Amino acid sequence: MLCLPLDVRTERMIIMANVIAVIILAVLIGGSIAYIVREKKRGVRCIGCPAGGSCPSSGKIPKKKLAGRVIGKKTMTISGMHCAHCASDVTMILNRIDGVSADVNLSKGRAVISLDREVGDDVLKSAVEKIGYQVTGIS
Repeated sequence: MLCLPLDVRTERMIIMANVIAVIILAVLIGGSIAYIVREKKRGVRCIGCPAGGSCPSSGKIPKKKLAGRVIGKKTMTISGMHCAHCASDVTMILNRIDGVSADVNLSKGRAVISLDREVGDDVLKSAVEKIGYQVTGIS
């Protein structure tokens, strides 16, 4: 197959299109970096967080005290948590259940649940799934 040389006008149009693409990428990357720097200077810990980085889990959530002694523990595996705010949401929704105290580990994607009374797996699962996360197992 024979390749014909491009005329000068076509070459200039290709070069101009490449230059425009590079400028657009530079503006997008520059804007992203400026946003990250500005948010970090504001003290945001979790950029892109639905709470705007001001999630209550920026500090430590106090562990819920159970009314009675612990009679059992369950481990719940959860997918869909991406930041400390997500883990905080799961902790708070589980701790609202009577007889439940949860300790959620974001990096492991699981919650260790202490119980002072019988609480069904379906109750725990539905609470977490109601706020948008997936429970992949309870043991």
